[in-house]
Amino acid sequence: METLIVHPKNEEQATTLKAVMKVLNIDFETEKSSYNPEFVAKIKRGQEQKKAGKGIKIAVEDLWK
Repeated sequence: METLIVHPKNEEQATTLKAVMKVLNIDFETEKSSYNPEFVAKIKRGQEQKKAGKGIKIAVEDLWK
């Protein structure tokens, strides 16, 4: 048997997925993220900015000046 990991984008998708799995008698587990959603959004925004070439590169040596 295989394990499926899904990532619903919002509460509506999560609720619908849970309902479908219950109807099909599929066992499932839920797990809450231990991270603050606002923090996660900031990290993702920073990653997107990095991919877009926005940001500043600082040499390690310059951190102690």
